[in-house]
Amino acid sequence: MMRPQSGGRTLKCGQRRLQLDRPCVMGILNVTPDSFSDGGHHDALDAARRHAERLLTEGAAIIDVGGESTRPGAEGVPLERERERVLPVVEMLVREFDALVSVDTSAPEIMTEVAAAGAGMINDVRSLTRPGALEAAAATDLPVCLMHMLGEPQTMQRAPHYDQPIETAVVDFLESQIARCERAGISRERLILDPGFGFAKTLEHNLRLLNRMDALEALELPLLVGMSRKSMVGKTLGRGVDERLPGSLALAVMAVERGGHIIRVHDVAPTVDAVNMTWAVLQERIDHE
Repeated sequence: MMRPQSGGRTLKCGQRRLQLDRPCVMGILNVTPDSFSDGGHHDALDAARRHAERLLTEGAAIIDVGGESTRPGAEGVPLERERERVLPVVEMLVREFDALVSVDTSAPEIMTEVAAAGAGMINDVRSLTRPGALEAAAATDLPVCLMHMLGEPQTMQRAPHYDQPIETAVVDFLESQIARCERAGISRERLILDPGFGFAKTLEHNLRLLNRMDALEALELPLLVGMSRKSMVGKTLGRGVDERLPGSLALAVMAVERGGHIIRVHDVAPTVDAVNMTWAVLQERIDHE
């Protein structure tokens, strides 16, 4: 099994810094009415504030704010609506909590505006492929998470197929996106990679990819892994969205064992415990090698 990379790397996130010498947890704050798990729960500013405070108290190192659902079949959101959802929340999190905020967006205009509002990271499921996104992300000087996905959320789960092993397809795709970023002036030091569990992948793809996450080690960049409450848990265990915590915790542990640096989840407190316990066991091995 692959172990998390250590060595004290620090990621500069605007005015803040994120230590990546051990795995950390990213808490999800969806300010949307239609996200698959928590849609409509935190789309008012007061509700977002309360939930963010809880996530931070429970140990989240990063709050990931999303204003557009990217669940399978989700429809796109007009730019102005995404702006109205996301920008006040980012400003509130920075002002009131001095939080390290990641913004889950593909819109170049939103990237520019949230960077000016104090966000510390861009998390783009479309890997900066929308027109102007690459240039906008480069200009922010913020870290960017590039995720593997084919197609769009509306269509990505319609019989996804690959002509090569899924881990090879993911590595090849991410290598090409890294090269695009470097040509645009985004250095490797600013990049984080997400294998894209649940995005244009069948259950079999997801299980194989998790088993073979060591293939991504060759890219030598931090890994963000998000499997919390996803359908791979539901299909495997026969559980509804609200019954997937045990399965999600198991996946978080395996992600850490396989080199995950940032674990993106809905349920922060139990995941922090699971991640810290896993890291303690792995660290004992590292210390005695």
